[in-house]
Amino acid sequence: MKTPTLTTSLPAPDVLRCAYMEIQVTSLSAAREFYVDILGLHVTAEDEKTLYLRSLEEFIHHNVVLREGPVAAVAAFAFRVRAPEDVDRAEAYYQALGCKTERRVNGFVKGVGDAVRVEDPLGFPYEFFYDVQHVDRLAWRYDLYTPGALVRLDHFNQITPDVPRAVDYMQGLGFRVTEEIRDENGVVYAAWMRRKATVHDTAMTGGAGPRMHHIAFATHEKHNILAICDKLGALRKSDMIERGPGRHGVSNAFYLYLRDPDGHRIEIYTQDYYTGDPDNPVVSWDVHDNQRRDWWGSPVVPSWYHEGSRVLTLDGTVQPVIAREDPGEEAVTVGADGFSYTRKGDTEQGFKLGNTL
Repeated sequence: MKTPTLTTSLPAPDVLRCAYMEIQVTSLSAAREFYVDILGLHVTAEDEKTLYLRSLEEFIHHNVVLREGPVAAVAAFAFRVRAPEDVDRAEAYYQALGCKTERRVNGFVKGVGDAVRVEDPLGFPYEFFYDVQHVDRLAWRYDLYTPGALVRLDHFNQITPDVPRAVDYMQGLGFRVTEEIRDENGVVYAAWMRRKATVHDTAMTGGAGPRMHHIAFATHEKHNILAICDKLGALRKSDMIERGPGRHGVSNAFYLYLRDPDGHRIEIYTQDYYTGDPDNPVVSWDVHDNQRRDWWGSPVVPSWYHEGSRVLTLDGTVQPVIAREDPGEEAVTVGADGFSYTRKGDTEQGFKLGNTL
């Protein structure tokens, strides 16, 4: 197989939105306690080795597939496409790029029909599908709502060593940049990219990769996130909170980051903004402004910058990780460890502190 390229003359599939993630966990019972009992995702189907979960407003079969396996990793970032023909386009598109592909007419998981999975040019396992089983949308089932109700799958976040290359590739796939982090030399450290009319369906974050940084679920209000924090505290499980609650500068969203029993990172997210106009302006953040990551200037724990979930090849083996050659965002950001603010014009001592990471 040839080395994958980023461009082809063939049309890209018309991606609608991020739709689900297949996550491999080492203990299905521990994962069930976290995702179902604590976070309140709803079980669509299950067997001895697999759980299919969805959020309250979803009408397709699932937003998360939890599959028990020997190692904690991500098996698929799955996107829904506009029409059945777009699955054909996805297969042809990635084959033209020189990527490994696998097509299954009956789908890779329960509830999804004809689909193609690929190892994309960045090393991530992507899936594209249209045919899917519909289930009851639970939006009106207020008897099922909890104080921390998760209503939608919002986005993925991916870690890759070459963000500009990743942006070029995703733009070829039809994604548009809404926000970015860059320095005074034009080096881009992260980019938020969308197909649906929100801030992002996925983000490309600089670092050793390919790895998954997080999967994010939306709530309706900030108080839903606070209720999740209260619940975790009451259960004596507050150590599952990695970061937050807080408000991002990027996306303007209120957030909370959790780690599941295997260390997979989950973001709970609410109140970003509409981006659907064709001339929606790109918001560019200075890498030296710590309000981009937390509007209140709260510390960013080192694990948030450095840790992520491994991803699998189509054969089920763990994809090798490639280190980032140029400094990562945390290495050039004053106060990435949370000890100082990161604004242009801060003291020279502050800059030295930031560069000791």
